[in-house]
Amino acid sequence: MGMDKPKQGFAGLWNISFGFFGIQIGFALQNANMSRVFQSLGSSIDNLSVLWIAAPLTGLLVQPIIGHLSDRTWLGRLGRRRPYFLLGAILSALALLGMPQSDGLLMAALLLWLLDASLNISMEPFRAFVGDMLRKDQHTLGYAVQTAFIGAGAVVGSLFPWLLDHLGVANVAPAGQVPDTVRFSFWAGGAALFAAVLWTVVTTREYSPDDMRAFADAEEAHPAAPDLSRRAIAPCFVWIGAGLIVALLVDLAGMEKEVYLLGALLAGYGLASLTAILLARAGRGGNMLAHIVGDIGGMPPIMRRLALIQFFSWSALFIMWIHTTPVVAQYMFGSADPASAAYQAGGNWVGVLFSVYNGVAAVAALTLLPWIAARIGKARTHALCLVAGAAGFGSFLVLRDPDLLLLSEIGIGIAWASILAMPYAMLASSLPQAKLGVYMGVFNIFVVVPQLLVATAMGSIMKAFFPGDPIWTMAFAAVTLLLAALATLRIKA
Repeated sequence: MGMDKPKQGFAGLWNISFGFFGIQIGFALQNANMSRVFQSLGSSIDNLSVLWIAAPLTGLLVQPIIGHLSDRTWLGRLGRRRPYFLLGAILSALALLGMPQSDGLLMAALLLWLLDASLNISMEPFRAFVGDMLRKDQHTLGYAVQTAFIGAGAVVGSLFPWLLDHLGVANVAPAGQVPDTVRFSFWAGGAALFAAVLWTVVTTREYSPDDMRAFADAEEAHPAAPDLSRRAIAPCFVWIGAGLIVALLVDLAGMEKEVYLLGALLAGYGLASLTAILLARAGRGGNMLAHIVGDIGGMPPIMRRLALIQFFSWSALFIMWIHTTPVVAQYMFGSADPASAAYQAGGNWVGVLFSVYNGVAAVAALTLLPWIAARIGKARTHALCLVAGAAGFGSFLVLRDPDLLLLSEIGIGIAWASILAMPYAMLASSLPQAKLGVYMGVFNIFVVVPQLLVATAMGSIMKAFFPGDPIWTMAFAAVTLLLAALATLRIKA
């Protein structure tokens, strides 16, 4: 019987998760301002979804790979997860510095791709870092502290443009240019992101492979690849066929061209699975592809149930990030023209709204959620919070006073706190320590896939049924959160 990990005090919990404060500043700037950047550079509202595809696609590809690699990395004093924190922070800061200098949509889309990939390189190991550094009885507290930093970082990132506007920085720019409020916010955010991640890198020391083997909950340092040689190949062709059918429907049903990507992803997963199985049958099953494909198929039962909840929850969130700016500008500030002062004022107010829901999340994660969970359990707490978020989204359909939307953001913030904390608290203790990184990466596939679905399909749905009327995207967000709440009731936790 090995020893247990030392219990972390307040300073340890702070240092372990402080880097997430900076990472979330980057995500908040991206989420609150990229639609504004794209429209300022000439994109129509119907094309926003396809321009956002870069973000979830990079997460889908990067997170399982980084998780797999970080499980197997040890660079001496630099450690296991921290090399990825540092690399991602450097690349993210460079992308944030370059984004406001974009002179066209292509450059902005490419920099969004780099930014999201870099943020994911840093973010994914942070989820596993909590499990590495904390005892199981501290997992819930660890993820709550991480959520608080996520909320605090998002408040700072979301408020940057609004604060600069009130300090007299120009909030309107000529057509085809990004306002100075956004430009300076991205530059300050890049510096803050790098400094926060560097703090965690410098102030923490990871447990070595020998240390991990000595802990009571440790397993083999390098688990064998799952045995895929006996897995049937028929399902692989089902995935490939589904992808081809989706591609055919694009032309037959007159759907937007970005839906081709959805078909390509379905077929790509089928091809990846088929390749992994054939390599395993040929005696070459120890590669990274076999590990990842096998781990996806071998998810623990609770992870499968939580994956469905994540799918619906993050569909709502991605709808919000893409469409809140055009909704608020058009319906609450009276302008759909990105070159107008009213539209840019609406964009700044969205930053305030986003700061409110993130501020609520930071407080709720450390106070409200533990109090409710102690009385009704984690699963019912999560369901209740998701219902509060659905009510917040639904209120957009009836409110027209931008100040009253602050009340909407309270419900959304409670849901956001729970989405960031409760699924990970329910999941972390059920995962094998030696595969914590890759399983956290696989789990985040179900954060990314719904974003891709929204990015590829929402444009077609809105163009076909609600052209020029983006307010109905908020109804979609409310319904998907209600579906997530219903799915949560299937979990005993």
